Amino acid sequence: MNPIVAALLADALLALHVGIVLFVVALLPLVIVGGARGWRWVRHRGLRLTHLGLMLFIAAQAWLGQLCPLTVWEQDLRQLAGQAAYRESFIEHWLSRLLYWDLPWWAFVAAYTAFAALVAGAWWWVRPRR
Repeated sequence: MNPIVAALLADALLALHVGIVLFVVALLPLVIVGGARGWRWVRHRGLRLTHLGLMLFIAAQAWLGQLCPLTVWEQDLRQLAGQAAYRESFIEHWLSRLLYWDLPWWAFVAAYTAFAALVAGAWWWVRPRR
C-alpha cells in the first residue's frame, strides 16, 4: 500500500473512532435529559440497541485486555505508512489527545464497566419503544 494512502486512511480511521466515542459518551446524557423532556427520538430502539451494544463490546474488550479493533487497525496503517511511534499528522495529533489517555489499564476497565452499567440502566430509566 502507498504510504501516503495508508497515512490518510489511518487519519480517517482515527476520525471515525473519535466520532464513535462521541456518540457513545454523548448519547447517555441526551437519553436521560430527552427522556425527562419527552423527546421521542431518544426512545428509538435501534439507536439504543446500537448504543448498548457498542458499550458492552467496549467493556468486554477492556475486561479481556484487548485493544479496540479500530486502534489496532489504525496502528497497522500507521506502520504501513512508515510513521514512527511519535510522528504524528495534524489530525492524528489532536484527535489522539481526545482518545488515548495515559492511565493504568484497570482505570479503563473500571470506567468502561461503570459507563456500560449506566447505559444499561438508562434502558430502564428511559425505555425504548418497540
